[in-house]
Amino acid sequence: MTRGDGKLSHDLLPGEKGPQDACGVFGVWAPGDEVAKLTYFGLYALQHRGQESAGIAVSDGSHIVVYKDMGLVSQVFTEASLESLHGHVAIGHTRYSTTGASVWENAQPTFRTTATGHLALGHNGNLTNTADLRTRLADLAAKSGELPLPTRGQATSDTETLSALIAAHPDLSVTEAALMELPHVRGAFSLVFMDDDALYGARDPQGIRPLVLGRLERGWVIASETAALDIVGASFVREVEPGELIVVDENGLRSHRFAEPEPKGCLFEYVYLARPDTSIAGRAVQAVRVEIGRRLAREHAVDADLVIPVPESGRYAAIGY
Repeated sequence: MTRGDGKLSHDLLPGEKGPQDACGVFGVWAPGDEVAKLTYFGLYALQHRGQESAGIAVSDGSHIVVYKDMGLVSQVFTEASLESLHGHVAIGHTRYSTTGASVWENAQPTFRTTATGHLALGHNGNLTNTADLRTRLADLAAKSGELPLPTRGQATSDTETLSALIAAHPDLSVTEAALMELPHVRGAFSLVFMDDDALYGARDPQGIRPLVLGRLERGWVIASETAALDIVGASFVREVEPGELIVVDENGLRSHRFAEPEPKGCLFEYVYLARPDTSIAGRAVQAVRVEIGRRLAREHAVDADLVIPVPESGRYAAIGY
């Protein structure tokens, strides 16, 4: 809907935000490939999951460069900007705000300096215990003598808290820090993150938001949806399991379990969020939507001349009806 000033508003009621839990994440580890361009195309395939901002982080093994801005993927990146991003590992994010304002400071990936290098992180989901995590972060900072939650500009997203927690362990590797902190995180989170050398992916124990693993000829891809694998020519390997942390580096791919899986998933992915050409939990989203329409017709048949989909994602349900 639009506000009085003519600008788009997502408010269902004044002062209340409606359901906002989209965002798309993409990560690739592929030495010898143009990882920035692969990430650009992956984000383009995930554009439906967020239209507020887009960003890409790339590492060449010693430095991480983050390029992000407000707007659509095609508006944020140019051929020249992609050509300037060199490296062997990259992550990308397209944002639909869940917590924090829709401003540049909250665009992702986030970036932090760690005791052993650098960290960039992208997050799809919504945390439910951010206040507890901030308290935990303050305690960790007090022990090390650092300032609690050093921020970048006016960043207010829960993603900033996640990044700071993983970076708050100077005596641990990124893998060890993630395995220590992720069990304390509650809510929905599908993460892609990277340090100077490696790509990481993690999914909450309920598997609320989708996350998949794909294989390239010379590397690996982690993405929100299988449609993003298709566009970069990666073959689908499997879903990242609920409660799983995946690490990809020069030593190959490794899997760690940080929590016992309690799969629940989110029906809204099938109904609205995901692309129709994506598969989730082995089910094609398009086929699920058609079947939803068929079942609705059986349960609530009406005498009508025309079935109209509203919004566009209702098209296949309307066909099924």
